[in-house]
Amino acid sequence: MAQNIERELQEQISRLPNEQQRRVLDFARSLAMTQRNGGSGQALLSYAGRIEPSDLAIMERVIKDGCETVNPDTISEKIHFV
Repeated sequence: MAQNIERELQEQISRLPNEQQRRVLDFARSLAMTQRNGGSGQALLSYAGRIEPSDLAIMERVIKDGCETVNPDTISEKIHFV
């Protein structure tokens, strides 16, 4: 099945202009980095219930007000690849 996905990706990417191919490559690298650096959420469970409800409400409001916006033209500038 993975070979089918790889083949389909190659077909689709080959149809894109160079700049969009670069964006796909950057995105794929960012996914790979996330998988390498990721871990189990189990480690975070020890923090459950430790944040005050009022602080959670503030964080939720701030996220809704601005953090949910993504500018695709600048996203690659904020991702650092090794």
